[in-house]
Amino acid sequence: MQKPTNSDSSAETLNPTRQGTGAVQMRIKNANSHHDRLSQSKSMILTDVGKITEPISRHRRNHSQHVLKDVIPPLEQLMVEKEGYLQKAKIADGGKKLRKNWSTSWIVLSSRKIEFYKESKQQALSNMKTGNKPESVDLCGAHIEWAKEKSSRKNVFQITTVSGNEFLLQSDIDFIILDWFHAIKNAIDRLPKDASSPSRNLELFKIQRSSSTELLSHYDSDIKEQKPEHRKSLMFRLQHSASDTSDKKRVKSRLKKFITRRPSLKSLQEKGLIKDQIFGSHLHTVCERENSTVPRFVKQCIEAVEKRGLDVDGIYRVSGNLATIQKLRFIVNQEEKLNLDDSQWEDIHVVTGALKMFFRELPEPLFPYSFFERFVEAIKKQDNNTRIETMKSLVQKLPPPNRDTMKVLFGHLTKIVAKASKNLMSTQSLGIVFGPTLLRAEKETGNMAVHMVYQNQIAELMLSEYSKIFGSEED
Repeated sequence: MQKPTNSDSSAETLNPTRQGTGAVQMRIKNANSHHDRLSQSKSMILTDVGKITEPISRHRRNHSQHVLKDVIPPLEQLMVEKEGYLQKAKIADGGKKLRKNWSTSWIVLSSRKIEFYKESKQQALSNMKTGNKPESVDLCGAHIEWAKEKSSRKNVFQITTVSGNEFLLQSDIDFIILDWFHAIKNAIDRLPKDASSPSRNLELFKIQRSSSTELLSHYDSDIKEQKPEHRKSLMFRLQHSASDTSDKKRVKSRLKKFITRRPSLKSLQEKGLIKDQIFGSHLHTVCERENSTVPRFVKQCIEAVEKRGLDVDGIYRVSGNLATIQKLRFIVNQEEKLNLDDSQWEDIHVVTGALKMFFRELPEPLFPYSFFERFVEAIKKQDNNTRIETMKSLVQKLPPPNRDTMKVLFGHLTKIVAKASKNLMSTQSLGIVFGPTLLRAEKETGNMAVHMVYQNQIAELMLSEYSKIFGSEED
């Protein structure tokens, strides 16, 4: 029997009687010459009944360019947007928790990913030539949030990827970390939430410099490996992609309705399903609930520190075990009976860490937002007596919970300073620790570094001139 020629095979392929909805048409041209390029090209054309099939392009370059244009993201989408040094700690890999280990990294942010280098940019690029590749994080579908409770360090935020990887990034300089946070958040917001599509595009982007022959051969092998029923399934999915989109919209609409119908926090609290929290609640709310002007937890912590922590080296500066602090936080929020003399709280740094966390998590700081600028203006005054009198006047105008809690806290800190020869905590050291914790601007602006200086100075003045500011205060 005589084998059909190439032209006969093409004619049979283009025979309209063999066409149907979702038919795959294939044209294979084999090179007989040794010097010809060994290649195969295939065209997949979806047709509808009654429509004329578009002619298959016989030019290999046109076909490959069409495929590359559809599947490879443009180069400008991977351009570097920001780079610089930050402290980095990887705390989870694929959902598995890791031990936190901080290290300095050179971080490069592009429009869809972050890369971590161990050295400076120039050294990193030279190492890449020797085969050392940086750790890369796909931002598609990622989540970013501030993570004060994840570390005793300040200015820490967390990035969580869809693959279950978690990273902490940190810098001691406020405006630098704030700039990084917004840059990464903007990059994430611009990307689609579905990480599968960008990942596929990134995979295909790696082969953009390969020849069109290699690209087509790659798809050729994929199609050959597929069973006939798999090919039918592929065609079915392609045909019903539009209906899938409408299904997603329908699901999204139902979820939105479900969320809007959720019971309010107030109703859940009234039913007793959610208890009132100590951490994260407004100061006046906690005081009203306890019928006092100073939270019970604050007084308990201060009593414990004065009982067994005044002589401890680095008190309030040294961080306690974060897991134990979180355990203490949970017990306080559950309104369980708290005994800080229990052996599980024997590390006094856990108690001081929990006290700092309480003030740090107040929705409005101990120095109310409305008073922030007035305290800053007061500390700017050149005459020391005028500065003290202005501070005293502002303190007297504070709401009772803020004023009384402030008086108790700074009175306690003066006892810490009195033991500075043993605990090595001076007025300046405590000002650095408590300044940013107790007062901050409601809206962070570009002069965060300047505000930080004033925050420390205000806390120092309240300590050094405690008797003058609080001594003759009327209750």
